[in-house]
Amino acid sequence: MDSQSSKIKYCLYARKSSESDEHQAMSIDSQTKEMQTVAQRENLFIKEIREESHSAKQSSQRPVFNQLIIDIEQGDFSGILTWAPDRLSRNAGDLGKLVDLMDQEKLVQIKTYSQTFSNNPNEKFLLMILCSQAKLENDNRGINVKRGLRAKCEMGWRPGVAPIGYKNVMANNRISQVVIDEERSPAIKQMFERVAEKGHSGRTIRLWLDRIKFRTRHDKPLALSRIYATLNNPFYYGYFEFNSQLYKGNHLALISKAVFDQVQKQLTVPPKTWHKKIFPFKTLCICGSCKGGVTAEEKFRKLKYGGFTKHTYYHCARSVDYECNEPYITEEDLVRQLIGHIDSININEKLITTRIKLEIERFHNLRSHVLHKEYLEGNLNQFDYPENDPVNEEMAKTYLWHLLKVGTSEERQLILSTIRTRFVLTQGELQIQ
Repeated sequence: MDSQSSKIKYCLYARKSSESDEHQAMSIDSQTKEMQTVAQRENLFIKEIREESHSAKQSSQRPVFNQLIIDIEQGDFSGILTWAPDRLSRNAGDLGKLVDLMDQEKLVQIKTYSQTFSNNPNEKFLLMILCSQAKLENDNRGINVKRGLRAKCEMGWRPGVAPIGYKNVMANNRISQVVIDEERSPAIKQMFERVAEKGHSGRTIRLWLDRIKFRTRHDKPLALSRIYATLNNPFYYGYFEFNSQLYKGNHLALISKAVFDQVQKQLTVPPKTWHKKIFPFKTLCICGSCKGGVTAEEKFRKLKYGGFTKHTYYHCARSVDYECNEPYITEEDLVRQLIGHIDSININEKLITTRIKLEIERFHNLRSHVLHKEYLEGNLNQFDYPENDPVNEEMAKTYLWHLLKVGTSEERQLILSTIRTRFVLTQGELQIQ
């Protein structure tokens, strides 16, 4: 032992990462014990022992090491005692800090089990080589791991734990194949079908799963976020996504691609402007199965060359029975069927003729003020027919037919309020109650 070493205040630093690439490294206790033996043999002064379980791949990510650098800068320590150079650094950032402290003569010595690095060019160069070699091993290991994962994906096997509804088959402590979980897969398959065919939402699915007491492999209920993640996972129709790339899997599919695509359409939620969208036919009818109300929603389909198409669907609100099986009906089909019933509809003719008068008066005002034509006020008197007049009834139904065909949502909402007949919606068919 030289005289300089006896004056150095050492910090014994021991580190081990929980990552797979350090499974063969000595434990922290073993590192500490071995270096204490070295210190005792060479009569080195260990001022403090610091231990840390953290990866050294990235710089400035280890709290204990960062504090050690600060303490050396402040003069609390002048040497580091550690098992090997790679315990201190596996990245260029932390290595640079150690070399800078040596250049500033604040870090006098780094001593490992088999080597000593002092503030001279050759030893600092050797330290940088050994730490750089550790970084090179990390980088190469990362490249090899990525290459191996990519090869596995190209072979049709998704890395990692199988999603719910499937299970991994292990061989030699590795995943050898993915098979269908016979216990949970029926519920997962039915979950997709309920969304695709009945339009169930994620929350409705969660209520159903709770009712049938569905549990994950860890005996927990399926959270709402997991439900949506499952419904968006292509794994269930035979493909899987890894690193933003889609691969064809070798596992058996639970559902078809068509069912998966239909689920994605159902889950597409357009930006909402609450309480501003008018669905005029919601109050026209009730559900024929559960006698609950009818609601509506817009669905947007993304076009191949950009843009969206919009469709409005009416269906049971499932406020009475969320298991109601009534199918959807488009607004266009609903209007077509309502027009087919127009001769059987009981309407408030007085309200409709009032609406017609307002329309005619608005037209005459336009004619007079914009087109500078004569205001024909006398023409409005022709609508003063008594109720139940056949001519008046025919005109009212014609006006109703006109607005159902080409009216705006606001105009349709107003004219539908004049209909006294109630309807039920049964299996996509509009029927008079």
